[in-house]
Amino acid sequence: MFEIGEYVVYGNKGVCQVKDITHIDMAGADKERLYYVLDPVCDSNGRVYAPTDNSKIAMRRMISKEEAGRLIEELPQIELLWVPDDKQRETKYKEAMRTCDYRAWVSIVKTLYLRKKERIAQGKKVTTLDERYMRAAENELFSELSLTLGIPREDMEHYIKEKLSIE
Repeated sequence: MFEIGEYVVYGNKGVCQVKDITHIDMAGADKERLYYVLDPVCDSNGRVYAPTDNSKIAMRRMISKEEAGRLIEELPQIELLWVPDDKQRETKYKEAMRTCDYRAWVSIVKTLYLRKKERIAQGKKVTTLDERYMRAAENELFSELSLTLGIPREDMEHYIKEKLSIE
């Protein structure tokens, strides 16, 4: 069980802070069930009520500083999520995003970065699907790393490239 004040990653809401653990009095909610009251970090007006015993939506502790450092060091070894078929690609990306696994997000970002370079080299535009998933995966990854490492979100891409000695 998570603690009040702790930061967690919850489904497609990203990094959230546990504000309370309580029973809620809302229409359709089980009044006997305990809920986490979560405030998404990237949405100051948002609030999520998640059952503490929920197994449908992925929820995990936020990455530690040590894990973040290892992740950045291991970025070159993390495999791509290469799927040639457009329809299957979206399904795979959607599944990977739902896992709340930062390694899956890295796989998406790396794959789409290479696809983007290839398409531009061929004189083609980046697909809307690729842009959407690149933005989503980068947002989740950079938001979590930013909070853990104490680096502004907008500086994360540069920080990672600098750590890996690439530009």
